[in-house]
Amino acid sequence: MLLYGSTDSGHSYKVRSFLLLSGTPHVYQWIDLTVPRPQRPAAFVCASRFGEVPVLIDDGQAYCQSNAILMHLAQRTNTFQGAASERQSILEWLSWETNRIGFSVPNLRYAQLWAHEPPEVLAYLRQRAMADLHVLDEALSRTEFLLPSGLTIADLSCAAYLFWLHQVDIAVADFPNIARWLGLLRVMPRWEHPDTAMKPTLATA
Repeated sequence: MLLYGSTDSGHSYKVRSFLLLSGTPHVYQWIDLTVPRPQRPAAFVCASRFGEVPVLIDDGQAYCQSNAILMHLAQRTNTFQGAASERQSILEWLSWETNRIGFSVPNLRYAQLWAHEPPEVLAYLRQRAMADLHVLDEALSRTEFLLPSGLTIADLSCAAYLFWLHQVDIAVADFPNIARWLGLLRVMPRWEHPDTAMKPTLATA
């Protein structure tokens, strides 16, 4: 397998963390997103339907969009897919992540670190992020992971950007259940922080 991803891309990190934690052999190829899309490596441009990372090449086929890739990998490797009775809940969490925490936290991070948006924009994004974090924290008050069976792709998706909360001046300690949950991920064999896992070097696992 070949994974195209980039530094600071939590969406890429979702897939990279799956591959690392599951021990799935793969090659990670860093893509410089500061380069205009037409000037990026030709193989990546050809594979990336939307011109974005991540893209996974598996048996010659390209897979795009992080949560869709996670679903493919879970089925392909029979790993982190939960119990059969949890499939609907996993799909719901992946859909929630796309529209909620996968929107609010990365957009707040981008606006604060790189885009330098007006205060009212930052306030709106922060309000959304805090609301989403409260929802997630409350859900994690009931189970160790998001689903009773244990770690699934729902956790990998929802957690990806939260290892960077300090960059947007949000204290994870204010969300004790999230802090506990992220701590569980940190001590798993083969886990890597996104700053390490997504660095611009060619690596194999």
